[in-house]
Amino acid sequence: MANRSCAFASRVSALAIRRILIANRGEIAARIIRTCVKLNIETVLAASEADRSSLPARLADRVVCIGPARSSESYLKVETIVHAALATRADAIHPGYGFLSERAALAGLCEASGVIFIGPTAAQIEAVGDKLRARSEALAADVPVVPGSAVATLEEAVAAGRLIGAPLLVKAVGGGGGRGIKRVERLEDLPAVLELAAAEAVAAFGDARVYLERFIASGRHVEVQILGDGHGRVIHLGERDCSAQRRYQKLVEETPAPGLPEGLRADLHAAAIRFAERLAYRGAGTVEFLVDRERGTFHFLEMNARIQVEHPITEAVTGVDLIAEQIAIAGGSGLRLSQSDVRPSGCAIECRVNAEDVENEFRPSPGVVRQVTWPSGPGIRVDTHIVAGSAVPPFYDSLLAKIIAHGPDRAGTVELLREAIASTHLDGVHTNLAFHEMMLADAEFRAGAFDTGFVARLLARRTATEHAPDG
Repeated sequence: MANRSCAFASRVSALAIRRILIANRGEIAARIIRTCVKLNIETVLAASEADRSSLPARLADRVVCIGPARSSESYLKVETIVHAALATRADAIHPGYGFLSERAALAGLCEASGVIFIGPTAAQIEAVGDKLRARSEALAADVPVVPGSAVATLEEAVAAGRLIGAPLLVKAVGGGGGRGIKRVERLEDLPAVLELAAAEAVAAFGDARVYLERFIASGRHVEVQILGDGHGRVIHLGERDCSAQRRYQKLVEETPAPGLPEGLRADLHAAAIRFAERLAYRGAGTVEFLVDRERGTFHFLEMNARIQVEHPITEAVTGVDLIAEQIAIAGGSGLRLSQSDVRPSGCAIECRVNAEDVENEFRPSPGVVRQVTWPSGPGIRVDTHIVAGSAVPPFYDSLLAKIIAHGPDRAGTVELLREAIASTHLDGVHTNLAFHEMMLADAEFRAGAFDTGFVARLLARRTATEHAPDG
């Protein structure tokens, strides 16, 4: 499988991009550097003061400090990032995921400054970043959306809520990545939730607008990975099931989505391509859907205009280096793959290892990692920035690593991943490794018939077992 990936990556040698500034941190920064090394592209890491001695800083050819530890004073400063690229004579900026990756302001300033943005255009980011506009674009592309309504006033919200019915979701127009979502169980609670959601939306996204959407009780979160050349040509690289999530935050992802009818799978792929073609989308992106298990239908949720945290499982089954393809498209090589080149093989599953105290409501657990042993062997990949002595600052996301298993079938891959997690040891901070072991051993997960409510049910079963009387 590694040979397939290298074969695709080697085609980037003729690119005009010779130096990339990486405007990110952690495992994704290290991941981007690895591909750049294969492509003989120099790397400049834009690091905060907290990350100057991190593993990515040691791997990069050069490090430039962009400000204090807090992301609002470093990783989220558009002008500082572009200035750092210009000052270091970087040809391009790779934003990774999170931070500024889906901010049209960064893509726009890159365009104005003559720096290549490794991602979609500013206009495309705006089109999908505004969730209401994205819904309109989906409808125009003949892609079904979840029944819902934009609301500007409390009166409009109450009226829309009556039509949609409870339970329903209040979503931030500028939200993404599972953030900015509130569930309303009873319509009488809608005014209070609406006020809270608008306040949180302003704080998180600088946009108070929200909309209402039907809550689908038995839904699966399935996303389709696409690549577009920016001129209307788009291909897909299969789908990923991301239904194992807690409070809309993904924990485990896999490809292909288990138990999905082949007709529905093909329809999801086609819908994702139609949506991206309408935008003449450029680069890597993910079109996310909610599959209604009861009705056998699907609805558009959103598009993530960036590389995803879970991209390694797609790389595992296809042999395509998605970072290399991002760089190639941004550098002017266009799409170097046809749909027939994409031939997925086997199953891949990823677990996100977070610095969290599961016994204390999954509270983040910053600190210093004293010792760590990551798994290895055939079919195992670990994407991480953590080595012995690594600091886990309190300022950022708690992701420590992603453990990926790839095997010929799902049952064997689940076992391979369980063994890999069992052989992982990390001291100094709390992690969710034991929770992953429990999740992978659960009968509902092993059957592959779970939905977005799975983790909540698993936690409920765990609590019930702990409080069951002896004997």
